[in-house]
Amino acid sequence: MKSEVKEFLISSAGRNENESFLENDPSQFMHKVNGERNREATAFVAAGLSFGSRKQFLPKIALILELSDGNVDRWVREGLFESSFPAGSTVSFYRFFSEGTMNAFFRTYRDILIAYGSLGECLKKNGVCDGFAAVEKIVGLFSGCAGEYSVVPKNPRSACKRVCMFLRWMVRDGSCVDLGLWSDFISKKTLVVPLDTHVLAQAKKLGLLKTKAASMSTAEKLTEKLKEVFPCDPLKADFALFGNGVSSGGD
Repeated sequence: MKSEVKEFLISSAGRNENESFLENDPSQFMHKVNGERNREATAFVAAGLSFGSRKQFLPKIALILELSDGNVDRWVREGLFESSFPAGSTVSFYRFFSEGTMNAFFRTYRDILIAYGSLGECLKKNGVCDGFAAVEKIVGLFSGCAGEYSVVPKNPRSACKRVCMFLRWMVRDGSCVDLGLWSDFISKKTLVVPLDTHVLAQAKKLGLLKTKAASMSTAEKLTEKLKEVFPCDPLKADFALFGNGVSSGGD
């Protein structure tokens, strides 16, 4: 990697990882609620809806917080979502997610919360201890959600951008943005960069990638390049890739 690219990533990441980053980012919502389990649940739901236009999906996440009275964990765990998201409803909630799609997602998530206490405890008790294994497990847990579309991607070899972003929030510690709630059993060194078309374009512009395919394989290749700059914390570079004209969205 060229020295000027390394310097750019280091300086940009350091400049962009600050509290002002939260102002227009879906990570803001997990900082607005109390309790570790509730922060985790809020983050998971927020990540699942974080694609497309921020002007469209941020209000949808805010609506979930309003419907749940700021306690997404309890709202899902107790099945309180049923009144707002009826099973089988074809009414659109956001883009190609219907109310029925959201119901199937929340029902599966509720089962996990009841069985394990939290998604993090589920991963820990199933021996998950690295980033890609966490992606595979989360995708597998939600693979039974009915319908053509799913809030959680169905293929772990797709880029799984939203899942990787959620894992960054949960695993990276020492950050004013990321929570680090799972740092005790997953190393941030093993995380995979959240890759969408915008990050891919930025990476190609910097000479970090040549491929045009936004897949898990590409995300892993980019992560390995980022380890040349941040060996123990490659996703710190995500703040550099995002913060220079990159609009987060997509899978």
